[in-house]
Amino acid sequence: MINKSEIEQKVAEFLLQIKAIKLQPNNPFTWASGWKSPIYCDNRITLSHPSIRTYIRQKLSSLIQEEFGSVSVIAGVATAGIPQGVLVAQELGLPFIYVRAKAKEHGRGNLIEGEFSPGQRVVVVEDLISTGTSSLQAVHALREAGCEVAGLVGIFNYGFDAADENFKKAKCRFLTLSNYNTLINYAAEHSFVSAEDLKLLRTWREDPQNWGNTLES
Repeated sequence: MINKSEIEQKVAEFLLQIKAIKLQPNNPFTWASGWKSPIYCDNRITLSHPSIRTYIRQKLSSLIQEEFGSVSVIAGVATAGIPQGVLVAQELGLPFIYVRAKAKEHGRGNLIEGEFSPGQRVVVVEDLISTGTSSLQAVHALREAGCEVAGLVGIFNYGFDAADENFKKAKCRFLTLSNYNTLINYAAEHSFVSAEDLKLLRTWREDPQNWGNTLES
């Protein structure tokens, strides 16, 4: 059986170690949404580290087998979910497809690339879950195409209530290898951030949309 707590800690360690996740509570990042954030996550960096890439591939594959049982196809979410999904599909010996953010504007106009058949049981692979909006677009596209979506797996999630609500509304189960709370606690315990930084990181998690305003006031 998978030791989820151990995996959460290990993945948090890896992401901090290779700076796939950066924590800057005193010099926050600005997301595309305009939110100020003390954290920036780029899981693509894991692909440049073979041992970490292998660990993530194996644990995502084990998670799928243990939590979703038999599946027919692995689907990646464009763009960052594609390489992770390919690695998982290779590990499990399964076909791979991917879902574009929007349908191709030329050629065959595909939204879903690769071969699949309606009725096949699919697990979606993503790299990062924030609110879940883009991930669920892929889930909806696969369902519209006749696939049975067993669920979604990813490397990391911020633990936003909005994501839980969105996935629940979509009736889609999602699981990730690590999460924000585990990561910031690990970061504090291993001196990646100070105790004062940890307080700022926790307040961001409580109200991420308005957190930047409190810094400016």
